[in-house]
Amino acid sequence: MDSKTLALLTIPLFSGAIGYVTNWTGVWMLFYPVHFTGVRFPGLRPLAGLLPRRIQQIPGVMQGGMGWQGILPSRAAKMGSIAVDKGIAKLGSPADFYKQLEPDAIAEHILATARGDMREVVERIIEREHPRLWHDVPPRVREAVHERVQQQLPEIVHSVTDEIGANIDQLLDVKLMVIKHMEAKPELVNRIYLEVGGRELRFIINFGFFFGFVLGIPMALITLAVPYWWVLPLGGVFIGYATNWLALWMIFEPTERRKAGPFTLHGLFLRRQPEASDVYAGIIADDVVTLSNIGEELLDGPRSDRTRLMIETAMHPAVDRAVGAAQPAVRVAVGTREYDAIRDSVAVEAVDYTMTPLADPEFNRRQSSAVRALIAERMRELPSQDFSEMLRSAMREDEWLLLLHGAVLGFGAGLLHLLIFG
Repeated sequence: MDSKTLALLTIPLFSGAIGYVTNWTGVWMLFYPVHFTGVRFPGLRPLAGLLPRRIQQIPGVMQGGMGWQGILPSRAAKMGSIAVDKGIAKLGSPADFYKQLEPDAIAEHILATARGDMREVVERIIEREHPRLWHDVPPRVREAVHERVQQQLPEIVHSVTDEIGANIDQLLDVKLMVIKHMEAKPELVNRIYLEVGGRELRFIINFGFFFGFVLGIPMALITLAVPYWWVLPLGGVFIGYATNWLALWMIFEPTERRKAGPFTLHGLFLRRQPEASDVYAGIIADDVVTLSNIGEELLDGPRSDRTRLMIETAMHPAVDRAVGAAQPAVRVAVGTREYDAIRDSVAVEAVDYTMTPLADPEFNRRQSSAVRALIAERMRELPSQDFSEMLRSAMREDEWLLLLHGAVLGFGAGLLHLLIFG
């Protein structure tokens, strides 16, 4: 076999390799590295704002340096925003999720956790606010106060959890909670795509070789008809670009099922919407819309002042009930201002005692199953268009990077073929 024949026969193999490597590296660029890897240059990040918008979007430039971060992890905040707008907001309101977490079960868990600490809390607050009163009170009266607090505790806690449920839409900003959590844990974005569409991504990588090989056959014939050195590099650009474009198209398009003769065309991610819904729901319920994250957002989020005020307001009459019939006498004994200070202190400290038990990992795991079922059920009912947008929107504006990457690799492969075979 002469060198010219060998060069022609190897063109489809090279173009197949272009397709495989293009798709493999394209998938890698989507997900890795999770955190920026490269060199940051002081002062470059502010200057990046002066560059064309598309250049600003390149992950390395976004970080103010030379390097790379996976496209999806670098868009974690945007992914969180889209996950809410395109998905979670359509799957349920904060009230729906809170209801699935079972407020009564939450109240019982808080009670089981707080009962042992409540005695110490009461003693510490009263001794701090009015030490003389507490030391002058006979032990029998102190025990009566503790007993009454313990008796009132179930009603107090249930009223607080009910009050949170009734006002959850005003107390909780789900969008900010999801954005903050995904930005802090960009690996969650990768999990969503890799676990929802891992099978399809592997297919796309392998398909790149076969598609590139098929395109290489006419490419070999073109080099016979147009025997110039630049034909192969330009053909490589086309093959690399087309392979990545087709890969993206096959994952997300068409959004609705279409018949083409004996074939059914439908986006690869979308074909398994029911199964993908279960995977997506598991990640969101176990790591994002959790009781722990909701409790943290209620206490420390942008609307936490409303939560604290609401719980404190709910606790004031509860303290009065705990003092019971002795309340007027206590007010006279310690003074109205001192009594109100004690009551306010109990209410303020009760806020943290109410929310802290929600961070219990085991309790979170048990309660997440209901949220997971709700999200999975409603995701299965989402129109294909909405399901596609929820997954694709985060990467849509960066798809040009993947196409450019394929074209550059194709150009390089064409030059390599020329270098080897002439």
